[in-house]
Amino acid sequence: MFELTEISAQSKTDFYKSLTTQLYHLLEGERDFLANTANFSALLFNTMPDVNWVGFYFYKSGGLVLGPFQGKPACVRIAIGKGVCGTAAEKMKTVVVKNVHEFPGHIACDSASNSEIVVPMIKQGKLIGVLDIDSPQLSRFDDEDKAGLENLVELLLSSSDV
Repeated sequence: MFELTEISAQSKTDFYKSLTTQLYHLLEGERDFLANTANFSALLFNTMPDVNWVGFYFYKSGGLVLGPFQGKPACVRIAIGKGVCGTAAEKMKTVVVKNVHEFPGHIACDSASNSEIVVPMIKQGKLIGVLDIDSPQLSRFDDEDKAGLENLVELLLSSSDV
């Protein structure tokens, strides 16, 4: 049985190393993508400091549809190319937004959000969906978060049947 352990890392690099170990053990022995994304969102929400929303949008019928998440209720559908999630999906690249109020077309599901990072989930060249994380803190996410979260998404995809 998995037990969440507090991460007392002194650097973001150490934080993501510890988080990778926890995610590996959380996913161990389970291949169901929906179950794994649900647990992954809970793990991130409960371990990452200064976040107010963590969740997934899945690529379905030409758009993004809300999947497992932690936080306030969210937008159910997002068009490709719209908002931060739709932009990351369209470009198939991680998007880091230091101030969402300056992002053209930002979709505000939680008015407390001030910064955001969206990591696309791509398997065999195909868009599966995106991991979306919001923070009430301006400039919360940086290149270390980008690298750490991209590695965690890769672990999720390699550990799940998609």
